[in-house]
Amino acid sequence: MLDRRWVAVLCAWGMMIGLMLAGCGGPAQEKTAVSAQELIVFHAGSLSAPFKEISALFAKKHPHVAVKAEAAGSRETARKVSDQDRPCDVLGAADFEVIDELLIPKHAAFSLRFATNELGIAYTEQSKKGGEASAGNWPEIVLAPEVAFGRADPNSDPCGYRTLMLFQLAERHFKQPGLAGKLEAKHERRFMRPKETDLLALLEAGEIDYLFIYRSVALQHKLKFVRLPDEMNLSSPQHAALYATATVEVSGKKPGEKVILKGAPIVYGVTIPNNAPHRELALAYVATLLSPEGQAVMARQGQTPLTPALTAQYAALPEQLKPYCKDLGGRQ
Repeated sequence: MLDRRWVAVLCAWGMMIGLMLAGCGGPAQEKTAVSAQELIVFHAGSLSAPFKEISALFAKKHPHVAVKAEAAGSRETARKVSDQDRPCDVLGAADFEVIDELLIPKHAAFSLRFATNELGIAYTEQSKKGGEASAGNWPEIVLAPEVAFGRADPNSDPCGYRTLMLFQLAERHFKQPGLAGKLEAKHERRFMRPKETDLLALLEAGEIDYLFIYRSVALQHKLKFVRLPDEMNLSSPQHAALYATATVEVSGKKPGEKVILKGAPIVYGVTIPNNAPHRELALAYVATLLSPEGQAVMARQGQTPLTPALTAQYAALPEQLKPYCKDLGGRQ
């Protein structure tokens, strides 16, 4: 049996060795924790290409942070925060009104309008009647029995409800009563997906001939593109009153609830949700997006940046973002 004095000595040595090992492991453990840090970014499918570049710019200044990006339809993206309470640092939507409607004020304090786009029709070399499609005859082309086209789900994605608005505006433009209903009814849900970018594979495989999609996405994927008149492509602030005559019913905040959306010029929005786990990093990411470098990325990817970004919640903005933004004074 060991003498009590030897037990005391052995215990003391054990404590010293433990402290030495803890001291050696401390910095390594701290470094591991930092290097494993993630910035969670939820964004619209049409923001995939530009946000990939924005994340690369952000990584140059924050190499220890891994950007975890997740694309989905904008309304679906917002519901990940509002309904599922999933943590999110930065949320980018193809329609700033998605943020205003589904997230403010309970889940976010502000939305920044930072870029624009236009809606049109993408196709490929193998698309049926592809060489014949134009801004003046596209309804006849896409309604031909042998032609198939795709569109996004209006309950999940702004491109989906904007496509239905485009159909209504086309009916007015071409003076063809019932045109919108015919376009909406064709295929029913067969070639409908949660977001417009989900349909790119079908287009490139030839399963569909045309796709109603943003010009930026067509540009990024080197697709042929039918540019439509400003009266229907939802790109022009000068035609805002005309766009507002087109309305679409979509699912609301609560199960079974419906809301009516009015047509408006396409404007993208970004916010930092209230549950952001890494708020300071989120501010740095949004600042990168709104910086001259970030704006150059948006322009190169076919989405015209708004300089400065616009907001109707200027008073709620963090001070770091105010230099990049203009106060709309509460005006929508």
